[in-house]
Amino acid sequence: MEAKPIKTLKDIPRVEQFAPGHRLCAGCGIPQVVRFTLKAVPDPKVVVNATGCLEVATTIFPYTSWKVPWVHNAFENAAATASGVEAAIKMLEKKYGKKRYKVIVFGGDGGTFDIGFQALSGMLERGHDIMYICYDNEAYMNTGIQRSGATPKGAHTTTSPAGKVIPGKQEKKKDLIRIAIAHGIKYAATMNPAYPVDMYNKIVKAANTPGPTVLHYFTPCPTGWYFDPSRSIEVARLAVQTRIWPLYEYDNGKIRITVPVKKPKPVEDYFKLQGRFRHLLRPENRWLLEEIKRDIEENWKELERLAEVYK
Repeated sequence: MEAKPIKTLKDIPRVEQFAPGHRLCAGCGIPQVVRFTLKAVPDPKVVVNATGCLEVATTIFPYTSWKVPWVHNAFENAAATASGVEAAIKMLEKKYGKKRYKVIVFGGDGGTFDIGFQALSGMLERGHDIMYICYDNEAYMNTGIQRSGATPKGAHTTTSPAGKVIPGKQEKKKDLIRIAIAHGIKYAATMNPAYPVDMYNKIVKAANTPGPTVLHYFTPCPTGWYFDPSRSIEVARLAVQTRIWPLYEYDNGKIRITVPVKKPKPVEDYFKLQGRFRHLLRPENRWLLEEIKRDIEENWKELERLAEVYK
C-alpha cells in the first residue's frame, strides 16, 4: 500500500503510533516529524534511531513511546544499521515471501552531518531502500549544546561561545540536501513544522520513492536556542519567511521551491527571538550580521537558479 498525499490538515490520519508521555522538551520540534512520519508511512515499517534527543527522551527504561518496531544504535551508525536491516528484509522477502517493511531512520544533526556522515554516505551510494530523516536542531543538544556541522554561522553554543574573542561560530552550515543529491538519489527535501501539509506530503513522496531518500527537518529547540517554548512555531515560520530555511524538494532530477518567499522578512526578526543570536544585533557585530545576510541571499538566488535550470 502506498502512502497518500493530503490537501489539508483534516486529511491526516488520526492513528497515533508515537505515544504521549515522552520526555522531549516543551516546544521541541521533534515530535511533529515523528508523528507525521508514522502516520504517513503505511505499515509494516521499522524505525532505526541514532543516539540523540529523540532516543534518550522516548525510551527511558522501562517505558517506550514507540508503537512500531524500533532499533537503537550509536550516534555514528544509524545508516549502517538500517542498511543491514533493509538487506535482511530483502532476503526474508525473497526466501519466505514476507511483506516488505519500509525502513526509516531518525538521526539528529550531530549523528548525520558529523559523526554519522560516513555511514549515511555509504547508505546513499549503495542505494538501500531507506528513508533517512535528519531532525536538525543545529547543535549537539542532548550532550551540552556543542556546535555541529549544522550549526549556522554566528550562533552561540558552548563550544563556539559569543564573546570578545569570537562572535559565535565562524563557519557556514553544511548543505545536507545538496550533498545527498550528489550521491545520485531520486528524492530529497527540506521540511519545517510551521508548514505541516508541505511536510506531510514530502514524507509521502519519500516513502513512495524506491531507493534511498533524505529529508532535512528544521527542529526548533527552546533549550539550546534560548527562546520561550510557546514561540516554537513562530520561530520555525520566521526561518522560512526570512529565507534562512528554504523549503524545496529535489524530485527525479527536478528542483522545486515548495514555499516561495517573494518578500522576505528581515533576518533580525528571526535572530532577536533567540538568545543564541542576540549578540549579532550589537553594533560591534554588525559586520557579521551583514555577512550572514549576504550568505542567505546568495543561497536563495542559487536555489532559484537551480530550480529554473532543472524544472
